[in-house]
Amino acid sequence: MNFRSKSFDELNTKELYEILKSRAEIFILEQNIHCQDMDNLDYDSLHCFFVEENRVTAYLRAFYIDSENNTVKIGRVLTLKHGSGIGRDLMEQSIKAIKEKMKCRKISMDAQKHAIGFYEKLGFIVVSDEFLEEGIVHVIMELEL
Repeated sequence: MNFRSKSFDELNTKELYEILKSRAEIFILEQNIHCQDMDNLDYDSLHCFFVEENRVTAYLRAFYIDSENNTVKIGRVLTLKHGSGIGRDLMEQSIKAIKEKMKCRKISMDAQKHAIGFYEKLGFIVVSDEFLEEGIVHVIMELEL
């Protein structure tokens, strides 16, 4: 597996196509989420992903959510190989890349409720009550850097 972290302008067309294909596979086909996936946040995001045999097998994006650039939000977190450890590897490598390239103090995310324990093992803490997002129960989680 090959980890990559790139700005939108650094992505080549094949990488972008594979990212969008993997996002559709997980969020539309697997999780039955129907929303506009391409929401213009991709342009200003750091895209972190693993490529294996020309497929994006794990992915997330990170973007600033405050005017001082102290907080980065991650989203669109996915893995094609559930239970393989690739999700942990993605998060660990992505946190390193975010620290290096985005120089923020905090990472925030809207985490699906079933994944709270996974993110807690990485140091994230729940900072909100539960809420529905696209019909799925979520909480806001944060990691102080």
